[in-house]
Amino acid sequence: MSLHHFGLRSLLRYSFVALVAIQFAGLRVEQVESAESRPNVLFIISDDLNNSLGCYGHPQVKSPNIDSLADRGVRFERSYCQFPLCGPSRNSMLTGLYPNSTGILQNSQIFRQTIPEQLSLPHAFRRAGYFAARIGKLYHYNVPKSVGTNGHDDPGSWELELNPAGCDRLLEEGDIFSLRKDNFGGTLSWYASPRGDLLHTDGMLASDAEWVLERCARDKSRPFFLAVGFYRPHTPYVAPAPYFDGYPKADMPLVQGVEEDVKDLPADALGSHKKEHDDLTDDLRQQAIQAYFASISFMDAQVGRVLNKLDELGLAENTIVVFTSDHGYHLGEHGLWQKMSLFEQSARVPLIIAAPGASKNGGVAATPVGLIDLYPTLTKLCGVEAPSNLQGQDLRPILMDPSTVGRGWAISQVTRGGRGKGTFGFTLRTPRWRYTEWDQGNRGRELYDHETDPLEQTNLAEVAEHAERVAEFSNALQEAAANTLPESGEIPTIREGVWAPNLTDP
Repeated sequence: MSLHHFGLRSLLRYSFVALVAIQFAGLRVEQVESAESRPNVLFIISDDLNNSLGCYGHPQVKSPNIDSLADRGVRFERSYCQFPLCGPSRNSMLTGLYPNSTGILQNSQIFRQTIPEQLSLPHAFRRAGYFAARIGKLYHYNVPKSVGTNGHDDPGSWELELNPAGCDRLLEEGDIFSLRKDNFGGTLSWYASPRGDLLHTDGMLASDAEWVLERCARDKSRPFFLAVGFYRPHTPYVAPAPYFDGYPKADMPLVQGVEEDVKDLPADALGSHKKEHDDLTDDLRQQAIQAYFASISFMDAQVGRVLNKLDELGLAENTIVVFTSDHGYHLGEHGLWQKMSLFEQSARVPLIIAAPGASKNGGVAATPVGLIDLYPTLTKLCGVEAPSNLQGQDLRPILMDPSTVGRGWAISQVTRGGRGKGTFGFTLRTPRWRYTEWDQGNRGRELYDHETDPLEQTNLAEVAEHAERVAEFSNALQEAAANTLPESGEIPTIREGVWAPNLTDP
């Protein structure tokens, strides 16, 4: 089965152009409209946020501000990251290339180490005359150790970089409970803080965003691309105590039936499992979920402050707002916690785009899309020239009519067997089905029917009556996976020596 067989656009129509070296000095940008008429972009990203939001139907999580944003734009019901880990996902999203084309398959790396000439999304806006600013985490950070620094950032992407660090980083680490002593970012850890919103890093991020927006409103000679990267709900789940109070521990839902659920799974499907989670009691599980939900509501409140300031300053009518996350997150499903799986909970992300005059208010798009689609979409919406080698699709037709199919599928990948090496798992998501292969099927396959099994608890890949469907999906998946590579057919490797050219001045 080809991807075209799904009734979608031919993959050939989206065949990926050769990876080209873009000469920044020679890249010409034609600005047809005046700076004042070009739309601004407010790009908001959360960290480790799954779809536990009110606007996505969660029965408990309180997220009124993000829900309100969904009413002002299009909410994508099936949006997926391209790699369920912070660094690879963010590098993919911000370059418009699949992880196999960036060569970034683990954390603590930046695309300048592999494809230094690639133009990032914010840098493309800088080249077009936009004021590009970053507050907080856009590329990868080692949380919480890198909070307050530039992290693994790309200096060429921004004119302004603000890196606040609040009480959660500077004062409270000694109070945080962790499954592993003195380890906070890579394991389950949490703390109900007695300090208020404005003293926490995400609260300070929102204050900085308000400050930047005020200055942009004073001088409208240049449009802005403002990226605000919140740290919550990434571990440690630290939030002011009142947010914990909104989620009584006894009401926190626990996943049941895990032993039966995992019997039909290949080992690699559970490869993100951590031994420390084996000792989680029900009480600890509920504490962790309570803290995760509290962190979401805290982050949502900070998003609300930024959006309110945008409205207050009269900027909202000419500002495209994006809200998303770098990947999803497990809370015990299939016995897994955190990320790095190819199940729905780990690969799926919230995505809301509110583009005044170019998106349907309150629209819901059911067709699968990816974070890789943001680069071509935003540049097209703003008339910004983009590299010719982008691998995502333009979502503008879906913004105007959310029933539009577009590609109609999304692909994600992950590695097993070592830091960025070993074997690959790929998963193809269509509106109804998820099909996954580990090492091209040599280490196992999975097939889930979301029409009857939205929790992906019954693997149909070895069921005889689905053999023909599995074969068709296998062909389609391998065709799509092959097209995640650059023209060379080889994943770019880390270059030795100085990792990034001086790109501070575009």
